[in-house]
Amino acid sequence: MKQRPPQLALRLDFEAPDAGARWRDGARLPYLGEEIALKLDTHCRSAMLEDGCLHLPLPPAATARQIQDGCEAWLRKEASRLLTVCIAMQARALGRETPACSLSFAARASWVQPDGRGGLRCNWRLIEQPLATVEQVIALAIAKLPPRDVCADLFACAA
Repeated sequence: MKQRPPQLALRLDFEAPDAGARWRDGARLPYLGEEIALKLDTHCRSAMLEDGCLHLPLPPAATARQIQDGCEAWLRKEASRLLTVCIAMQARALGRETPACSLSFAARASWVQPDGRGGLRCNWRLIEQPLATVEQVIALAIAKLPPRDVCADLFACAA
């Protein structure tokens, strides 16, 4: 019988990572090219970033799923806010009209895609990248958008 290569044996023994190890008090998350620490804090009313710590309004006995949900909700809200501001700044710098922004949650999609209606769909995990990278990706996506043909008189445009 043919012996199995050692690489295959390693893959068979591989275990899935423990979700609780990532989503716990004191864990670190990527945010704008750096890392922030998670802090479970029952004294705050809503999630807030302060001095490199993301304070979540959760008790110390919170489950990994509760911590993950709280972190991702805050990150998505921040992504929406930051990407909207970045798109407006980059569009202004390029002399273009500001396209609409929507968040994408696709696991295997590019960072920014045109949505087919003149807007941009941005992956919410773009918030993990450094700000310079975010700005560069947004600028490239805006530059690739077709220019809008806006005409005040509908019949004049048709001629």
